[in-house]
Amino acid sequence: MMSRKNESSKTESSKSESSKPDDYRLAENKLLLLYLIDKMDIPLSNGQISQFALEENYMNYFSIQKCLSEMIEINYLEATQENNNTRYTITDDGLETLKYFEKHISANIRSRINTYVLENRRKLKRDFEITANYFLDNRTKEFIVKCGVYEDSKVLMELNISVVTREHAKLIVGNWKNSSSEIYNDILDNLVNGKEQIDKEQ
Repeated sequence: MMSRKNESSKTESSKSESSKPDDYRLAENKLLLLYLIDKMDIPLSNGQISQFALEENYMNYFSIQKCLSEMIEINYLEATQENNNTRYTITDDGLETLKYFEKHISANIRSRINTYVLENRRKLKRDFEITANYFLDNRTKEFIVKCGVYEDSKVLMELNISVVTREHAKLIVGNWKNSSSEIYNDILDNLVNGKEQIDKEQ
């Protein structure tokens, strides 16, 4: 149950927001999202940005999409496609604008965003570094599962696995996301030990 203090805080925030001109509120929302993306320091998906803004009650879904769309148009953000997902990074123009106008974000909001980053960056970074998805190969009528592990934009491992059924593809995706570290280490260990064994036999 939401405390009276939180209810009161959100009510006051809503009243304050509704009293601001639309253009001012839109500019403020853009700065807020730029600040989040900059501080998180990893490409964020639309869903991750939306979850933050909605959970913290900063803006509604349509305002989020409007901000992201307009910031791409004016080159404050760059959008890239990865695994059927759009991820956003801040551009040099975005950084320059944020640096100039950062103080327009209240100290309280900056503090809340900083706390959110500290509490969630590790999980979001892990989500970004471990990927798995599947698609139907129309030529072979089999499902191709693409799995990957990345670190600081470097590829550590990528696997393409062909399976007959969608159920198997889903199982592989789930197991990879839940156990990718163990699978990666096992594969690497077997490859290294296998090479060592061949060297010994020679």
